[in-house]
This record gives sequence, C-alpha cells and structure tokens, in this order.
Amino acid sequence: MTSKASDEAIAELLRGWAPRQRWFAHKGVLAHVERLERTPLDEGGVAQLVALTVRSGEGHDAAHTVYSVPISVRPAPDPDLAHALVGELPDVDGAPAWIYDGPHDPTWTRALLTLVASEEGAGSTTFGVHGHSAEGGLPVPAGARTKVLSGEQSNTSVVVSADEGETPLIAKVFRVLSAGDNPDVVVQTALADAGCGRVPRPAGWVDGQWTGPDGQLAVGQLAHVTEFLAGSQDAWRVATAAVAEGRGFTTEARELGGATAEVHAVLAAELPTEPATPERLAALADGLLERVAWACTAVPQLHEVAAAARARVDAVRHVTGAPALQRVHGDYHLGQVLHSSARGWVLLDFEGEPLRPLAERSLPDLALRDVAGMLRSFDYAASTVPDAGTWGAQCREAFLDGYAAVAGTDPRAGGQSVLLAALELDKALYEVVYEARNRPDWLRIPLDAVHRLLSDPS
Repeated sequence: MTSKASDEAIAELLRGWAPRQRWFAHKGVLAHVERLERTPLDEGGVAQLVALTVRSGEGHDAAHTVYSVPISVRPAPDPDLAHALVGELPDVDGAPAWIYDGPHDPTWTRALLTLVASEEGAGSTTFGVHGHSAEGGLPVPAGARTKVLSGEQSNTSVVVSADEGETPLIAKVFRVLSAGDNPDVVVQTALADAGCGRVPRPAGWVDGQWTGPDGQLAVGQLAHVTEFLAGSQDAWRVATAAVAEGRGFTTEARELGGATAEVHAVLAAELPTEPATPERLAALADGLLERVAWACTAVPQLHEVAAAARARVDAVRHVTGAPALQRVHGDYHLGQVLHSSARGWVLLDFEGEPLRPLAERSLPDLALRDVAGMLRSFDYAASTVPDAGTWGAQCREAFLDGYAAVAGTDPRAGGQSVLLAALELDKALYEVVYEARNRPDWLRIPLDAVHRLLSDPS
C-alpha cells in the first residue's frame, strides 16, 4: 500500500526534478505540484507509475498539466541506474528508497510489457492502467533487453530487443496525459489494419484512468508499443548528412512525397472525412488567426509581421474547391520518418503537435498541413550548414512533385497553393514559439522563414 506521507515526499522530489526533463512542457516558470497519484505496476512494487498534476505559472498565465512519471522504487542504490537517479528518500512506504527514472530500469519496462501481453490491469478505479494487445499484432517478448532512446523527444521511447527470430519493439511512454484516444494509437492502428506498410506494425497499448486537472476522472492512453525497425535511419539524419556533404536529396524527397500521399489516401479511406465547406474553411481561418495572435503575444519579435500574417491566413476563407478534411499526421517532419532498406519510407509518431490540445489534434484537418510541415523540415535541414544554396528549394519541389504524382492533385496549383501558403506560415509561427521556449539558439531559423514566407506573393 502507498502512503500519503510517501506520496508527499515523492511529489516534492519530482517537483525539483521534472522541470529539468526534456518532456516537461512549461519550462522557465515556477511549477507547483497540486496532486500526485501513484500505483505499482508489478507485485514487488519496484515498478510504479505516478500521475503528477502540475500548475505552471500564476494568475491568467497558469497552466495545469498532468504528467505521467514512471519511477522505480528500490531499497538500495543500483550502480547500473546511477545515470537515471531522481533522488534518495529516507522513507517510502516504510523503508528507505532510491527513486529512479522508470524507463531506464529494465524492471519497469518489463512490467509495462507484461501488462500489454497479459491484457491485465493494475491500480484502482481512480488511478489505474490496463494493457491491450493489438488484434493480429506482434507478440511481446518476455525478459527482453531494453534501452531508452536519447534525443529531442516530448515523450520517452524504450527499445525492446528481441531474441533471434522475434521482432524488436519500441515502447513509447506518453509524458503529458490528456483525456481521449491518443491519435498515435488510433491512426497507426487504422493504417496497419488497412495493410499499409508505411507505418510500424502494432503490438499493443496501455489504457489508463487518472484525475484530470478539473478533478474529474479522465481516461486515455499512457503508452504505445509497436514494431522497432532495426537498422533503419531517420530521414533527418539522412538529409542533414546529404546537405553537409554537398549531396542532393531530391530523389529521396520525391519518394518521400509519394509515400506521404499514399498514407494520406489510406487515412481518407479508413477514417472519417469532412467536406471543406465555406463554413469549415472560415472556422479554419479563424483558428489560424488565433494562432497568429498567440504567436505574436508569446514572441514579441513577431509584432512587426502580425498584420501581414493575418492577411495571409485569412485568405483561407475565400478558397473554393478545397480538398476534404481528414485525419493527418499533424506534426510531420523529417524526424518522424524512417528509411528501411526493406520497406522504404516509414512514418512514425502520429500524435500531432505537442502544444495543441488532444481533442484538437484528433479532428479532421487538411492533408496539406502535413505537406507544409515537411517543407518546413527541409528548411531546417538546409539550415544545418552555413550556405546550403538551393538545396532546400530543390528538396521542396521534389517532394511536391512526388506528392502530386501519387495524390493526383498538385499542392502548388489553384486554391491549394493558398491553403499551403497559410499552413506553412502557421507551422513557422508554431516553430517560433517552440524554439523561443525550448531552443533559443534555433530561433533564427523559423523567424527568417516567417519573413521569407510573407515576402512570397503566393
């Protein structure tokens, strides 16, 4: 049994540790822990899961977020986990405890995988978890070796190695909890069920219930387990290596455009769509205008371009013949794509933009939003060298050529060009806010793009 005193001690420990982590969404503001819920995932109580409700900021700027914080609670220090130590506490549930970041502890990941494979649950009706195996999905290997992926991630991903003949897996632990079905689970499952080879095959996921910021019971997904494509390379590394070596990337970009259009076609066939009525385009334009206002408030450097940005996105409401709205990737860039020698381009991480509310990320949208995201990513890749010349522009056109060839319509033609211009600007504005909050040294890249996009007469 967990105790209130132990919960309070762990909450205080996490209050100082969590804001330093990559997945913490509100850096640079004072964080107050308002609620901690905790449950063991295994019989020994080593593997535990914490739902941490944090208030960041004060007054009108306050934001409430529920974080999923996996922890391992051990009675003695483990030298193999020294790099993942959160802290030491004199009394947790009646004994001294060393608290570790759970995904780095193989015991914790195995407990998660056991829930998925057994389809069993743990915890209570107010805070608990339940595993699900994907129908016709991959088996979950028992006793497998695990390794946490490094890099810039808003979640935590753990590679699960497999014995010979078994498929390795990757378990993604969602760090910010939101009520509702996670698009990463819903969209990838729909694509896999349709036989689309452009996504990893599913193994299962973990559902959960917790207390939301409003005090009401919330239900959603906490983790997703899929195929791990060993030996693959992510498109960001492939592209940045090419630009650094002065090599072109147009063949790869064209193939990537075709793969993107292929996924969009399957999503349109398998999941609900909505016609792009004048009312729906007007609502989209209103949302884009809100984003302009949000970005300009968050980053004062944008004030001088606010009027031009409003005009560019407002043009969306006057487009005729727009394509239907559908489920999309939502946060599409080179880092979300892998290249496999056997499968070609494979798309990952269908959660959508981390700063958008989950309900908003699950709505049908213009597929051109993904196109805009990849165009912005080529700009980022080109910016990794001092003078990339026309490398980015060539990739852009090749990607659009490949997309048009498979989709049957060209994003550069007619009303689609107006939509694409607005969505690319919208993405750049999002990037400005993201970089200002998380990577200030990168801020010049999207800021320069905003000025460039607004100088384009499109």
